Amino acid sequence: QRRVAITPGTLTMVVLGFVADCILMFTTQVMFFIFGYLFFMLQLFSNYEIHQRGVQVLFAVTFTISCSMFELIIFEILGFMELSSRLFHWKLNLYFALFLLIVLLPMYMSYILLNNLRILRQPKLTAGLCFISWVVYFYCFWKIGDPFPIMNPKQGIFSIEQMISRVGVIGVTLMAILSGFGAVNCPYTYMDYFARHVTEIEVNNLEKRMLQTLEMILNKKKKLVIEEKKSEIKSAGNEGWWSKLTQSLSNNTVVLQLTDEIISLEELSRQLYLEIVDMNNMRERLLLSKTLLGQYFNFMGHIFSGYLAYKIFMCTINIVFDRVGKKDPISRGMEICADWLGFKFDAQFWAQHLSFIIVGIIIVCSIRGLLINLIKWFYAVSSTKSSNFIVLFLAQIMGMYFVSCVLLMRMNLPPDYRVIITEVLGDIHFNFYHRWFDVIFLVSAVVTICILYVTHQTSPEKFR
Repeated sequence: QRRVAITPGTLTMVVLGFVADCILMFTTQVMFFIFGYLFFMLQLFSNYEIHQRGVQVLFAVTFTISCSMFELIIFEILGFMELSSRLFHWKLNLYFALFLLIVLLPMYMSYILLNNLRILRQPKLTAGLCFISWVVYFYCFWKIGDPFPIMNPKQGIFSIEQMISRVGVIGVTLMAILSGFGAVNCPYTYMDYFARHVTEIEVNNLEKRMLQTLEMILNKKKKLVIEEKKSEIKSAGNEGWWSKLTQSLSNNTVVLQLTDEIISLEELSRQLYLEIVDMNNMRERLLLSKTLLGQYFNFMGHIFSGYLAYKIFMCTINIVFDRVGKKDPISRGMEICADWLGFKFDAQFWAQHLSFIIVGIIIVCSIRGLLINLIKWFYAVSSTKSSNFIVLFLAQIMGMYFVSCVLLMRMNLPPDYRVIITEVLGDIHFNFYHRWFDVIFLVSAVVTICILYVTHQTSPEKFR
């Protein structure tokens, strides 16, 4: 065999190229970190006081690593950076993402949870319980893979394939649930057909009813204060003990009755307030539907409803016939154009550019959609005491979601652009994840359709 001599000049060029690629990756990661940190401070945690700097840093780092993997997919399509550099950064980002998701984030969450209990004062005991909690988490994480066909006898127990396979099961399940919900909720939100026709008179009547309810609450609270004052005055008088006891029981009965009535009226006022907000949103939606932007949304709602029907049909076919796509959509589309329509074009040139556009759209929509859902989830369940724990939990979900995006996005790439991704991810049963996504997507879409149907049928008559 003939050996190629490596001259000092060639070695220098290789080293300089690798250093330049590392500088480029580091620069973009700094930009991703700054964006993730600003999103954390200005959107996610804008209404909460932050005491732990580590929570902010870990959220931004998880976002940075996730975006870096998407960036590397774009570089694969464009052929940007050296092949060895892309392989190195793929492995570096993937290993670090697994370390965050499996070790660092769960351990930090257990520390925050134990610290919020304020029972343990000894740092050594807290650290020991954190480690025990992590062992329990890792055992549950490992057992998740048992019911699924993701085991390979050739793989070691702690191989990267074993870790990615389990992260993929959780992430793909989350992706499918969000995709099924979004595919149904988007046309339901955009199309005028599902909009409730709300008049200004109905809103005014409901606002008057809410004001009357608030006035009743105020009067009840005044009576409650008066009864409590009477009870205090009579208990301090010179009357006999039997008279004090009977009067106390009588006053307590009135106080309890007033308290129950106030609680009921406050609950009614909350429901009325939510209904007023919903009706005002519906009025704004009806006004928007008359504009050019509203007509565009209505048109896109019809497009998405057609896509939903097609997706449900194809998922059902894939599940029933145990079918998985063999070719990416770009290659299939080019075959149709070349063989059926007779077009002649440079397939490699257009495959690269179309892959770049389609994957770029998928990446932007995935990041945007997940960040919007993170904001909704956080404000729905967070409080001043649990906010740090919930942010770390959302960071872990975000990391698993994006790792699973890489798993599923591989099928959208032509074979020439998925070589390094396949090599880095290892010997994984990719077909299983696509089949599992179809199953969960179908269940999520059907459940969402049922829920929205019941909600749409009952909500208009709720307060009439």
